[in-house]
Formats: sequence, structure tokens, C-alpha cells
Amino acid sequence: MAQSARSTRPESVVKFDTFASDQLAEASLDNERHALGRGLKQRHVVMLSIGGSIGAGLFVGSGHAISEAGPAAIFAYLFASVLVVLVMRMLGEMACAMPDSGSFSTYADKAIGPWAGFTIGWLYWWFWVLVIPLEATAAANILTGWFPQVPMWEFSLFVTLLLTGTNLASVKHYGELEFWFSIIKVTGIILFIGCGVLALCGAIPGVHVQPLSNLTSHGGFMPRGWTPIVGALLTTMFTYLGTEVVTIAAAESANPAREISRAITSVVWRISLFYIGSVFIIICLVPWNDPQLTKIGSYQATLQMLHVPYSKLLVDILVLVAVGSCLNSALYTASRMLFSLGSRGQAPALVTNTNAAGVPVAAVIGSTLIAFVVVAANYLAPKYVFDTLLSSTGAIALVVYLAIAISQLRLRTRLIRSSKLKVKMWLHPWLGLLVVALIVGAFVVMIRSEDHREEVIATLACCAVLAVIGYRHQRRARTR
Repeated sequence: MAQSARSTRPESVVKFDTFASDQLAEASLDNERHALGRGLKQRHVVMLSIGGSIGAGLFVGSGHAISEAGPAAIFAYLFASVLVVLVMRMLGEMACAMPDSGSFSTYADKAIGPWAGFTIGWLYWWFWVLVIPLEATAAANILTGWFPQVPMWEFSLFVTLLLTGTNLASVKHYGELEFWFSIIKVTGIILFIGCGVLALCGAIPGVHVQPLSNLTSHGGFMPRGWTPIVGALLTTMFTYLGTEVVTIAAAESANPAREISRAITSVVWRISLFYIGSVFIIICLVPWNDPQLTKIGSYQATLQMLHVPYSKLLVDILVLVAVGSCLNSALYTASRMLFSLGSRGQAPALVTNTNAAGVPVAAVIGSTLIAFVVVAANYLAPKYVFDTLLSSTGAIALVVYLAIAISQLRLRTRLIRSSKLKVKMWLHPWLGLLVVALIVGAFVVMIRSEDHREEVIATLACCAVLAVIGYRHQRRARTR
């Protein structure tokens, strides 16, 4: 019967139907070639939101912030924590309504203009590309200490290639690796805080600590005044950067809006417990002017004070896991941001091609190759070359947070219906305006500080160059 009905139709109609069917099939195949996978499970996203922002900066770098500002460094962490919580709330509002692998870069594109999305996207990509060789070198340092007969560059190459292979396999492999990395990091932090609380309560034999005495001894609570606290802020903001990665990763889960909503609502207690809790324990147990804080790191200095056996080995394992996690996330985040830029026509179209598992292979490999070029600059070129490249990302956290705040303030009224938002920014728009004012104020204070002026100026100069390129790209696109 169907054959009889088909035979009565004009030949031109039959040919048109066949052509249309072929076109739809080709379009569907083309979409598959440019679509990311959905392999992240709920447990992956949950652990990403909990442990994704915990890097070696907490275990080692916090000692530098404390030695710079004294016990008052806790103010830098409190300020940064409040800022991050507010910014993540604003980002969560947009990400739940419009999940996208480009996250805040895409929202800046919509709210401010394509030039802004271009600038933030490429700046953020550049930051994570520079993180890859830094973390690979840090991992190689630890492994060389265990196996001194192996050259450090071989370990650095091995770790980078291993995690690149993991990222190329599928997003599920990335999520699974981050899941276990996060469990180890979170477990280590909880045990550290637990030991610190027991020590402060006098429950550890052989350890005699006067609770809170280190907060006011050795020159007082603010031995160097307010200025070093602002300087320590740059260190803490660098430490917190990575919290926003969950909004990028959740776009590759089965239900992005639900996963982002859960992650954003838990950001307050995560930051309070892990960062503020750890720093408070450290400054209570170790004098701020103890040279061990910067020499061996804050966690190891504290554990040695508590007479914990094998403290160096334990901290090395914890730092190695944190470094591996950060390197894994750096490869993932850089490739997804590059993919998003390509999807918006702001990067070569090649980077949007995906394999059968939905992985943007060219974006992953391209980001890794650029990282290897940076490694070569670190080893072959004069030291100031790499230092100059690194300084260009010194204040990127504040730039990204400023873009998120401005985007949310504009998108709430232009693109998002408040009644349908699963996550809403508190006291809109007043808290959002306060965030913008705080970030601008932090920029002004840092520029006035001789220790951090060069880093801030380098970051702003990099932003200005990218903004000019992005604006020219935007004008050419409009002309076309």
C-alpha cells in the first residue's frame, strides 16, 4: 500500500523528500561532530564541586600568605571567601538558566558583547595553559624526590601525557579521576582539621598548646599592618580560582541545571570548612614568623609541630594528588573554553570537532601543545621570559569575577525571567553592585602596592590587548 501511494506522487516530490532526508541526516551527523559528551554522573559533579577548587595552594601556598600578613591573613581568606561565595551565587544564577561549556565567557558575550566574551575566554584559557607546566613541574619535583635517578623533565612529560590521554578518552574518565582525587583531598583536610582541634583541646599526648596564643603573640594580630593583608589577598584569590570549573563541567552531565544548583548551594560550607578551617588551625598552632611555613609549607609545618610521623611523606602524597587534580582540571578546562570559543566563531573551527565520546580532541591536544611550548620557554629561554608570562595571569581571578558580576547584573533584566530561576542572587542588585565595588577597590589597592603592582598591570595590559583584538573581531563579524 505504501509502495502504491509513493508511486502516485510526482517524481520531483519524491526526489525533494529524499534530498531533505539526506540533508537532515547530514545535519544530525554534523551536530554530533560538534557536540560534547554527557558522561559526567551526579557523584562526579558533587565531588568536583567539593574538591575541585582545592589545590596545592591550600597545603603549601597558605604558608606564604600567613608569613606575609601574620595571623591577620585570616582576613584575606575571609574577604576572598565572601567574594567567592557571592560571585558563585551570581554565576550559578546564570549557569542554571543557561548551562554552557563556556560558562562565564558565554554570559559575558551575551551581556556585555562578543568582545568581552572573547577577552575573558582567551584570558581564562591562557591561565589554565600556564597552570599545566606549573603543576607538571610541581609533580615532577615530588616524584624526583622519591626516585632521584629519573630526570625531572621525564616525570613532567610523563604526568602531562598521562593526564592528556585521560582527557582524550572521555569526559567520564576525567570525572572519575577527579572523583577519587577529590575524595583523597577532602579526607586529608578533614583529618588535618580534626588533629588540629584535638591539639587545641589538649587531647594529643606530648603536644602542649596554649589555645589562641599565637593569634596575638609575636608582634600582635596584625604585626605588619593592613597593607600586607591586601598583598595576601592576591595569593588567596589565586588559591580559590577553580571553584567556577563546576559550572563548566556540569554542562556535560545529564541534568546540568540540577547539578549546578546543588553545587552552588553548597559552596558556602565547603569554603568555610576547608579553607577558613585549615588556615585558622595553622595560625593557632604555628607562629606566623616561623620560617618553616614558607620553607616546607603550612600543612607540613603544622603536622611536624604535632609530631605526626611521616608528615613529609603524607603531605607529599596529598600535594601530589592536589597537583595531579589541578593538572587534570587545567587540561579539561582549557579545552572546553577553547571549544566554546570555537563554537562562537572566536577560535578556529577545528577545535569544535569531537570524537565518538564527545571529546574535543583538537582543543585538548592544542592546549597541551601550547603548554609544552611554555615548558620549553621555562627551560630554554631566560628565566624572565617565563616569569613575564606568569605575571600576565597574576590578577586573573579578579578579572573573571568582575566579568561574572557585570554579566549577572545585566542578564537578570535582559535575558532571564526571575520567576523561573532555580538559583537567585541574594538582594539583587545591591549585593551584585557591592561585589563590583569590592573588586574595583581591590584592584586600586593592589596597584598602589609595590609588591603586586607589576602583576596587576601585566594582567590588565593582557586584558587590554585581548579586548582590542576581540573588538576588531566583533566589527568584522558584523560587517560580514
